[in-house]
Amino acid sequence: MGIFERLTTVIKSNINDMIDKAEDPEKMLKQLMIDMEKDLIEVRKEVALAIQTEKRLHQQYSQNAKQAEGWEEKATLALKSGREDLAREALTRRNTYQQTAEGFKAQWETQNANVEVLKKQLGQLEGKINEARIKKDLLVARSRQAKAQQQIHQTMGKIGTSRSMSAFARMEDKVMEKEALAAAYGDMSLLDGGNNLEDQFAQLSAGSGVDDDLAALKAKLDSGS
Repeated sequence: MGIFERLTTVIKSNINDMIDKAEDPEKMLKQLMIDMEKDLIEVRKEVALAIQTEKRLHQQYSQNAKQAEGWEEKATLALKSGREDLAREALTRRNTYQQTAEGFKAQWETQNANVEVLKKQLGQLEGKINEARIKKDLLVARSRQAKAQQQIHQTMGKIGTSRSMSAFARMEDKVMEKEALAAAYGDMSLLDGGNNLEDQFAQLSAGSGVDDDLAALKAKLDSGS
């Protein structure tokens, strides 16, 4: 299979199927474009060689046609000079160059037609490869987006699992326990403060009763004396 046919087959193939079968679609697409670019370079070389051959055939045709014209002029000159023998020889040479020129002309016309077809195919091929390049960029972007979405869904799935949520619930319970314990300690501190104040007042009250008893006893003693 020639390069033209191989490139055409690749371009016409279902790239989406190739991507589905590839382990790394992005890598596969990049390698595919590299191979296509290399093949395109070879195609351009083949077309350039075909054009070179066409130009060479045209040059050979022109040279032989010019030689045929030259020998015909010489034959005419020989006849005018009364040299029929030279004229006959000149016409023989003319016929040889003329036949050769006609052969090169036929080859040149065929090659020229082939070159035109090759140029047209090359233009179409370059257009298809440009389309493939654009499609490759779009597919790579879509592939990366799909990977990102998959990663997001996987992460959200992990967060949404009962195991993950139960872990958050346990953490919340522990925090609430610590908050309740701290509040309890605060309430106990207030209670302790209230008891101390009541004890002090009780002591004051107790102290006042003893003083009263002492004063009464003194008064009793004073009255007895």
